[in-house]
Amino acid sequence: MNARSGIPVVVAAPSGTGKTTVCRKVVERDARIEFSVSHTTRERRPRERDGVDYHFVTSAEFERLVGEGAFLEWAVYNGNRYGTSWAAIDAPLAAGRDLLLEIEVQGARQVREKRADARFIFLVPPSFATLRARLENRAEDSASAIAARLEIARQELREGQRFDYAVVNDDLECCVGEVLEILAAERSGDTARLRQRHAPAPRIAKLLEE
Repeated sequence: MNARSGIPVVVAAPSGTGKTTVCRKVVERDARIEFSVSHTTRERRPRERDGVDYHFVTSAEFERLVGEGAFLEWAVYNGNRYGTSWAAIDAPLAAGRDLLLEIEVQGARQVREKRADARFIFLVPPSFATLRARLENRAEDSASAIAARLEIARQELREGQRFDYAVVNDDLECCVGEVLEILAAERSGDTARLRQRHAPAPRIAKLLEE
């Protein structure tokens, strides 16, 4: 039996901050952590694979799972539901595997209430102007949808002040490196220096002033 339980690591961010790309690269480079695959009711995008990027389910199926208590956390974002099932996390953590949960801020709040062992990393853009430009460059949303996402982002930033760390995703390689450094520190228990360096409050307060 493995003496060490895995660490659940929550990564959340406003839409357009690049959290999926960061999370994928972290898992590629750190053999001790694996990706938790969430359920969602949103439509599958080109190149996304069912069971790899998400478990894509209907609204009715998601509702059935909610009723069965299947989710550690679930949330509604931009009209779609997202959730992390207990089944997706229990076995890896029990086997001593660290687990990366890429979830919405609402879901992170639920994890905080249910998992005292979870660590929380909030990714932030270098500026609000950069966030707007990233959303526009994706060419996936209308102007009104982008405006709605930016308003949601402001609300999420306020919630992000409750996280353990805030990491700026300005340069992708630098951001991934900082997240990997945080994971190593959490495993060793030597976190004071990094928690001070990546304290969420001052970074987020600056963004909210824009």
